[in-house]
Amino acid sequence: MSIMNLSSSRMIQHSLPRRLLHNHSGVVSIALFFIFCCVVFSLITSNFLTSTNWLNIIRQSAPLLIVATAMTLVITTGGIDLSVGSTLALVGALSAIALNNWGLPWPVVLIGGLLLGGLVGAINGFFIAFEGIPAFIVTLATLAVVRGIALLVTQGYSIPVPADSLFTFMGRAWVLGIPMPALIGIVILLAGHVLLNHMRFGRYVTAIGANAEGARRSGINTKAVTMKVYILSGMAAALAGMIITARLGSGSSNQGEGFELQVIAAVVLGSTSLFGGFGTIIGTLLGALSIAIIQNGLILSHISPFYTQIATGTIILLAIWLNTRILNPARSPAKG
Repeated sequence: MSIMNLSSSRMIQHSLPRRLLHNHSGVVSIALFFIFCCVVFSLITSNFLTSTNWLNIIRQSAPLLIVATAMTLVITTGGIDLSVGSTLALVGALSAIALNNWGLPWPVVLIGGLLLGGLVGAINGFFIAFEGIPAFIVTLATLAVVRGIALLVTQGYSIPVPADSLFTFMGRAWVLGIPMPALIGIVILLAGHVLLNHMRFGRYVTAIGANAEGARRSGINTKAVTMKVYILSGMAAALAGMIITARLGSGSSNQGEGFELQVIAAVVLGSTSLFGGFGTIIGTLLGALSIAIIQNGLILSHISPFYTQIATGTIILLAIWLNTRILNPARSPAKG
């Protein structure tokens, strides 16, 4: 009897790693890719692994992590939000104007910025959830409209933030040796992980992405859930815009150009399915950090910054290929 128990325990021990690898193959693959990038850049450059450089990477990637967390929810429902970069720019620019020109207190600016981002998300969610217009079309339109409004209110100029304003605290402050943007990003990541994996709302999000009609028939208010997801995405973009404005000390309509592509790349590279029905915040974290260290490593290697655009585009293509051909082979286009 003891021999049988010992044999069974060994089988369980051997099957556990295989089961984990099978169930989380996408996260494992991006983790290996992340480690590979770290090893390569540590060999190429001498200061890549220094604590100063890593704190700089985390601080600069915090806005990406924040928006990518919300984008994970969006893509898990089977949708997409292309307007996050424009929302980031508009809220960042208006925050600088409100502080510098209107003299509003920073708490009012912070709350107002979040509400404005939520409004943009609500507009997206309304047309997507209640009017049935594809998310790609809706958010592509709001991308142009919101960016245009940002250009209009700034007239193309960079708007400075008062140097003595406490608003800059969330972009420049350090707490216990950690940059404040990084702390905010960590809190958002943890909240997103709990929301997606341990709350009813997260189960609804996954169910909508897997089978929206089935979710509706089971009693889930799919329209309300979808609307809330896009509101969260807009608020995350607004928060990221204010963090960038606080860190740089100015707001500009040019901020966040191409930002939506980096966010989508981070989410999809982290193994969240473009077809919906599966999302992982841990994978998104690794995907975002992978993109950040590639950009950082190329700069430290004294390679032209134009190559970062090529690298980001290549990562997006690789991520889509992994999703359609490996992670979701059943949904990939049939070969002729």
